[in-house]
Amino acid sequence: MQLGLKPEIKPVAAVILAAGKGTRMHSKLPKVMHKVCGRPLLTYVLEAVKKAGVEKIVVVVGFGAEQVVPVAKTYGEIIYQEQQLGTAHALLQTEKVLAEFSGDILVLGGDTPLITSTTLVRLIETHQGQLPVTNGQERVCSFPVVSHFSPSPAKTVATVLTAKLAEPAGYGRIIRNSAQQVVKIIEQKDASPAELAVQEINSGIYCFVAGGLFETLAGLTVENAAQEYYLPDVIEAYVRQGLPVATCLAENEKEIQGINDRGQLAAVEEIVRQRVRNEIMLSGVTILDPPSAFIDLEVKIEPDTVIYPFTIIEGACRIGANCIIGPGTRLKSVQVGDNVVISNSVVMESTIGDSCTIGPFAYLRPGTRLARKVKVGDFVEVKQSVIEEGSKIPHLSYVGDTHIGQEVNVGAGTITCNYDGQKKWLTVIEDKVFIGSNTNLVAPVRIGAGAFIGAGSTITKNVPPAALGIARGGQRNIVNWTKKKKQIKEED
Repeated sequence: MQLGLKPEIKPVAAVILAAGKGTRMHSKLPKVMHKVCGRPLLTYVLEAVKKAGVEKIVVVVGFGAEQVVPVAKTYGEIIYQEQQLGTAHALLQTEKVLAEFSGDILVLGGDTPLITSTTLVRLIETHQGQLPVTNGQERVCSFPVVSHFSPSPAKTVATVLTAKLAEPAGYGRIIRNSAQQVVKIIEQKDASPAELAVQEINSGIYCFVAGGLFETLAGLTVENAAQEYYLPDVIEAYVRQGLPVATCLAENEKEIQGINDRGQLAAVEEIVRQRVRNEIMLSGVTILDPPSAFIDLEVKIEPDTVIYPFTIIEGACRIGANCIIGPGTRLKSVQVGDNVVISNSVVMESTIGDSCTIGPFAYLRPGTRLARKVKVGDFVEVKQSVIEEGSKIPHLSYVGDTHIGQEVNVGAGTITCNYDGQKKWLTVIEDKVFIGSNTNLVAPVRIGAGAFIGAGSTITKNVPPAALGIARGGQRNIVNWTKKKKQIKEED
């Protein structure tokens, strides 16, 4: 069932802040485009907002916009922050599309992939008075309101999603007065020792009344160590004016984890990967050593398949039932049928039919398509090739740009010589052909159905059906050759 906002909830627009560089990532890639379980951080946030029922989504982009826009534009409007001058400055850029919006504006960063739609709905409902505000989360309205907002004293103009952390280092702190009313949000770099001891932190996720928000943003000044316009300064500005501010405490503090460096990225990825593994195991798949299996979010695996240790499954993989995958196997964007065994191998962007056996130590490169009951054995590389039902390439071969028919046996050491230095050429091996060991097939070449190729041949011409193809020098034996060689050496 789709989670969403209740019908009585006022219209909500969401602004996703995705313009920052993420300097602590030390990367040319924008922070929000770093991946967790195969998906950019930004997509997790966008999906959570969409699932919460927010229909109008605005994404603010800046650094690396050309990489962010293709992902973001499928969810909503794009706004550019040409200069990255802080989160408040980023939100101010959306005035051009939200100035006439009369509802509430949900604001969150694009680097919090663990946030859930449930929490976002709860924040919005708290902000709009649908949920009680308790446990030190009272709305602030300590004296008469005099401002361009003119709300009723009971109407909250801003609600902050907070969390209580045993180790709050790195987060802005929620500073309250003796009546537990929010006074301000102070960034760690600007906080005093007493403020640093506060454990309630700012998640960086807010819900604002749209009316008056952009006027407040435009009136902010820079009074911090980073010389940036911070969104928390909006909260302090509201409090100074006596405007009602509330907080909503996150039920699960892990949800608000932002990502600023590679260590935090790895920590969040492990959380998401464990979720993925749990869902897969609950669906009937055995993962023998869950921590050693790296499985992306988009992967689908049918019941009774077994995943052995040290296996990586990436991209939009689909794996059938009763398969054995691993150990030491990597699959990327692969379609796998039922009853398939793949061990100690790498398979990329390929299709594998039912009852195939791959490996150990095989390499299937993009464009490989295997029909049913195909065997690709140890130290075999296949690239951009079709192999029909029942054919076997048992070991130590390279097959590239080739169409192999049904029930073909390819001997050890066989190579399709598909590249002439300028162009790739096709090799066709028809049904029930036997290729002897250590054969070179120089493309373009066609081996007819039922043909037999003698071991050690270099085939440069087509072989007719049912023919024997041999292309090698005649054998010559030199009697007493080793004795003569030894005698010559001694005389030297």
